[in-house]
Amino acid sequence: MIKIRVLSQLTAGERSSIMRRAQADIDGVKDAAAKIIGDIRDGGDKALAEYAERFDFGGSPFTGLRCGRAEFDEASVNISGEVVAALRHAYRNILEFHKRQLPVPLWFTEVEASVFAGERITPIDRVALYVPGGKGFFPSVMLMLGVPAQVAGVPSVAVCTPPTRDGKVDPAVILAAQFCGITEVYKMAGAQAIAAMAIGTETIKKVDKIIGPCSIYAAAAKRLLANVVDVGVPAGPSESIIVADESADPSVVTLDLAIEAEHGSDSAATLVTHDRNLVERVSSLLPVQLERIPVKRREFIESALTRYGGVMVTDNLTESIAFVNEYAPEHLELLVKDPFETMWQIRNAGEILLGPHTPISAANFCIGLNAILPTGGFARSYSCVSVHDFMKRTGIGYLGKSGFSRLKGSTAVLANYEGFPAHALAVSDRPTD
Repeated sequence: MIKIRVLSQLTAGERSSIMRRAQADIDGVKDAAAKIIGDIRDGGDKALAEYAERFDFGGSPFTGLRCGRAEFDEASVNISGEVVAALRHAYRNILEFHKRQLPVPLWFTEVEASVFAGERITPIDRVALYVPGGKGFFPSVMLMLGVPAQVAGVPSVAVCTPPTRDGKVDPAVILAAQFCGITEVYKMAGAQAIAAMAIGTETIKKVDKIIGPCSIYAAAAKRLLANVVDVGVPAGPSESIIVADESADPSVVTLDLAIEAEHGSDSAATLVTHDRNLVERVSSLLPVQLERIPVKRREFIESALTRYGGVMVTDNLTESIAFVNEYAPEHLELLVKDPFETMWQIRNAGEILLGPHTPISAANFCIGLNAILPTGGFARSYSCVSVHDFMKRTGIGYLGKSGFSRLKGSTAVLANYEGFPAHALAVSDRPTD
């Protein structure tokens, strides 16, 4: 039902497998992804349509790759008022949070007299948002990607997402796209969607960046195309860690452990604790919790809690924190006596959620935080998706006459030291009158 490991007893191989989690799965499909990329590069729209009809539509009527105006018009009609209201609520909070991230468009500082350095911030010209499907449809992901793109002012945004069984885009995804001012939506996913957006086809204009969580095939395609397009935050199969101590409520721990586990069998959900009584209580409560979950999601949870996740027993809270920093999880919940104090000891996590009233599910939908987070240990160097992912910085410099005179000598010395005579001559022989 749930795999229990003791950190101090792990072999080097077991520890390595836990740290890699689903990355090994991604490595295993690189060859298949490479073939798809080659076919899209050579065959363009024709190859893309064949792959979409085969993998994305899966036998449903092939209605073309681009979502039409009629689907946009029908979207709100086909969703309950309750869902529309919830999406609007989430949109407001996500929008408010991301507005706070918006940098000033231009800044300068005088680093010394008459020497000015600064930056200009501009949006990326064209971006593709990858909104996954297959195991469900995720309008929340559409909001998490579309809102920061909207706030950043990206002028051209395309969306890739798989169709429903009737060959249409999920109406809630369309509605979320409309909230964000997005009208270019394509019914495709997987490696073929990544390839089409990165390379371009006869009808799909290539993008400058692709961002969004994806399946192992799409993740493999991103890796293979990283020298062609900016592939953004590495966001693969879901993962979470719950750090708990003796103060944690076992029922809350059990509930929250299942959150990310239900995304799929390649997910990793782990309880990290030094309290063996808590482990026993969670182990006994979990079967009861699983009986409340539909079979498909229950199977995902059971797999995620035995394959890459489960329980990691440590000797104390200090060891639990050290494990977290090594693992660098996508989602981290702190169900400990003083989460605000413990938070300062965490260096590597996509997000940190504090206390028993802040479940991962609330952050996934409505808090306003961005739920597109680095996975696979990349939280050591990558951040959560933000407005900054949709913008770029350009250095701006200006020298007044006296500023140039001040820098002239040092510039020439360093240029000559590094063996660049043209660099040196550009300052030493420059007229200053």
